[in-house]
Amino acid sequence: MAKQNIYDNEIFFEGYKKIREREVNANILFEMPALFSLLPELKGKRVLDLGCGFGEHCKKFVEMGAEKVVGIDISEKMLEVAKQENSDEKIEYLRLPMEDLDKVDGKFDVVISSLAMHYIDDFDGVVGKIADKLTEGGYFIYSQEHPLNTCHTDGERWTRDENGKKLHVNVKNYCVESEKESEWFVEGVKKYHRMFSTIINTLTDNGFIVEKVLEPYPDEEIIAKYPDYSDNLHKPDFMLIKAKAGTR
Repeated sequence: MAKQNIYDNEIFFEGYKKIREREVNANILFEMPALFSLLPELKGKRVLDLGCGFGEHCKKFVEMGAEKVVGIDISEKMLEVAKQENSDEKIEYLRLPMEDLDKVDGKFDVVISSLAMHYIDDFDGVVGKIADKLTEGGYFIYSQEHPLNTCHTDGERWTRDENGKKLHVNVKNYCVESEKESEWFVEGVKKYHRMFSTIINTLTDNGFIVEKVLEPYPDEEIIAKYPDYSDNLHKPDFMLIKAKAGTR
């Protein structure tokens, strides 16, 4: 099966880049602080970043003391930016789909992935390969779109009042696990919806011990400053998991 490489679509890439360049976005406010709060001590550790994108995280891992960081991504455009803006002698960037992570040499103490796993069809297969790549007691830490988001396909996502104010989110087909196509900058962006239980059970079936799950949402200070993010009190945008490698 061909691996999805939507980030090398010029229209998609430019649209995504503009979002990430904004000083305030959901990644900066919620996903990134939550992800970094889950990280163990990285001093002297080997880190593998799946779907490394522009490489900002890879550079940060080195600053946090990582001995070696390997970042893989399927997108040539993303890796061009990574090599230009976030290079370091301790970082190696490889153009590979996440499904081929077994082709990366060596073992790692920490495998990290930011907002990429929902693009994977064979989640069980990738989780199994991650388990094989980790040292004993190593960690798999990742974020993804929340299952309450990935289940959405068509129709109105929100129920609104007569003034257009969002009253509550509409959940549809949560228990139907499948490939979902959506429009985000371009048509035909493929994401894969899995129930929360499937995600947790896939991790434990591959020997992982789930230590923590986060669903970040705005506090009163963020809502006061950025009222539009009150949406996230109805449903979180992201889910993050910290899992420790055990026995398979």
